[in-house]
Amino acid sequence: MTSKERADLRSQAMKIESIFQIGKSSLTPAQVEALRAALKKRELIKISVLKNCADDPNELAVLVSERTGSEVVQVIGKKIVLYKKNVEKEQRERAKQKKKKGNKK
Repeated sequence: MTSKERADLRSQAMKIESIFQIGKSSLTPAQVEALRAALKKRELIKISVLKNCADDPNELAVLVSERTGSEVVQVIGKKIVLYKKNVEKEQRERAKQKKKKGNKK
């Protein structure tokens, strides 16, 4: 990921709310699966690390990114932003665009 792409994702992340919270029990396998599903649907997600979590947010970010196959966009305080490109979504959009071009002719 280039620095320009990362900057663009950071600006997008400013507008979204956290959809996950990591708390006292730290990172569970169920949370990892839920994070994978969310990344597949949204591509860009924000996670809050609660005060009662003893783990370091930077270490958690690396761990989550490894387990979900995503990239860490940024970690600010107790907020983690992750991105994973959805190839299937991109292919569907390309197919729609081709279909529109075919109908215009």
